[in-house]
Amino acid sequence: MMFIVRQVALKADGSEIVRQTEVAGDEIFIGRNASNGVHLPDLAVNPVHARMVRRERELIITAESAQPFDVDGRSVESTKIDMARGAELRFGGHIVALGTEGDAVTLTVRRVEAVSDSAEDKDEAAIYSLKGLLPGKRMSAWGFALLVLIACLAWPVYTWSSYKDLAYKEKISRPAGFHADTLWSSGKLSLAHKTLKNDCQACHVDAFVSVRDNACMTCHQKDAGPHAPMPRQLEARGDPTGFAAFTRFVAASFNKPAGRCVECHTEHEGAGAMEPTQQRFCAECHDGMDTRLTDTKLGNAADFGKAHPQFQAAVLVRPLVGDDAKAPRKRISLDKKPKENNGLKFPHDLHLNKTGGVAQMGRRLAAKYDFGDALECKDCHEPDKNNVGFVEVDMEKSCAMCHSLAFDKIGDTYRTLRHGQPEQVKADLRAFYRSTPPARPINLGSLARQRPGVVNSRRTAADYARAVNFRGGRADQAIRQVFSRGGACYDCHVVVPPSSSGGLDFRIAPVAQTSRYMQKGWFTHDAHDKEECTSCHLAEKSSDASDLLLPGIKDCRTCHVGESGASLVKVKKPVESTCAMCHDYHADKGAPWLLREQDKKKKRPEITASMAHPGGAAARLRR
Repeated sequence: MMFIVRQVALKADGSEIVRQTEVAGDEIFIGRNASNGVHLPDLAVNPVHARMVRRERELIITAESAQPFDVDGRSVESTKIDMARGAELRFGGHIVALGTEGDAVTLTVRRVEAVSDSAEDKDEAAIYSLKGLLPGKRMSAWGFALLVLIACLAWPVYTWSSYKDLAYKEKISRPAGFHADTLWSSGKLSLAHKTLKNDCQACHVDAFVSVRDNACMTCHQKDAGPHAPMPRQLEARGDPTGFAAFTRFVAASFNKPAGRCVECHTEHEGAGAMEPTQQRFCAECHDGMDTRLTDTKLGNAADFGKAHPQFQAAVLVRPLVGDDAKAPRKRISLDKKPKENNGLKFPHDLHLNKTGGVAQMGRRLAAKYDFGDALECKDCHEPDKNNVGFVEVDMEKSCAMCHSLAFDKIGDTYRTLRHGQPEQVKADLRAFYRSTPPARPINLGSLARQRPGVVNSRRTAADYARAVNFRGGRADQAIRQVFSRGGACYDCHVVVPPSSSGGLDFRIAPVAQTSRYMQKGWFTHDAHDKEECTSCHLAEKSSDASDLLLPGIKDCRTCHVGESGASLVKVKKPVESTCAMCHDYHADKGAPWLLREQDKKKKRPEITASMAHPGGAAARLRR
């Protein structure tokens, strides 16, 4: 036995939609529950309203609750229906027409005009709401669209046009308060630009035109730093491919040219400090740059941990001559193990030896100068006030306690040669021999004991007279000794010999103490104060002052990895290092901007340095 249930619904145009289901068995339930064979979604119908049972050619229908139903217009609680005649049942707002189709019983369900709001299935949720009091969906959609256009387009455009003339006036900004065009803002301004929150025209000069570089340069003319010409920058960047080419095309179509300041310096990303430039902005140009700019002298760089060239130090390639302000420097890769002509003769290994004579002398002077069992780097190299680099090594402060220049003693006072003044040294020696007589022989006086005879007295007097006569000539000999092998100057400095044989015009080659070798990057010793000096600088193995004791990139990579942790070697405690950690596109006399912001978060004084920053003048020379 089978029941065929047909649910009939009407479309908006009046046509019918019939959904048919088949229920096997000799009974079927009618009600509001979805589990019933005949589901009537009507609040006027009980969950299980009636039960229909087939008996031969009859249908017995019984109400399952006290609520009746209609049969051909009569309200009953139970009935028997001849299948051959059929009948029409009504449950709430639904009519169920009974019939037969072959051996099956058909139940055709139709929705009729509702007798109450509760009978309308589509209005069940609206009975307890204000839906019926609101405008229709179409009217609401058009109304809200118009409201958005007025509030978010017309009003901001009117506000902008009211103040557009301020874009061309200095020191005049909008009055305080709300301005409708701030609705277009994608976020709050950074701390650097927070004072412009009521002065949109300062950057957005023209309506619907992206920010141009000349708007940035209005304020940043002095601190923007040198830039490569824009065509060269774009050539280094190369033409995009794939989806990037599509986005470039779309941007150009909407008047957003490539290479603008705002591509790296993004704004409206929060009220905090401006985010540092991401590494990808640098890598876009510097990764494979030599294939696009064939004349470039810069090495390719994309990530410090995996793709970065060896460091190139600005090395003195020849000794300075006189007061040479322009240092003859050349950037040389550390892979070539460059030497530097700095005008000094200084063996680090001798001074750091723990068992030699230097260590023994240091122990004797330990109480006065706070030396240890042997000399250490800190005994000569003193950090500057910012702990970024080191102050120049000073002869009087760092060397004189061992390398004395004393040549005479008067009472408890020592007379010393003038360090760094060769001509004054010569003058002092000449004055010394000219103004002081030789030591008088003890037997020259008449009261002194002496050998008998006049001859001995005359011989002593003649010898002394001869010494007095030649006393001035001893100065030339002393000068030669000071500037020759074994002399006070020769052992530490490069001595320029006299211009002629027998001359005394000795000169000392100028000494160059380089403050910064890496002129294109930033480094601070303060961040490495937990490390030993010798872990980076192999001074204990250096026997020549010309050795360049700089660590190469391999040494740095033992701690520093790329932006996302990329590294060619395994690192125990990796320090993620972006381009902005060491390099600053807008170079000034301080640390890169990223490091300054990190120091602010640590509540430490801002890192600055008195020496020239990369990108500015050449590193200073200490003389």
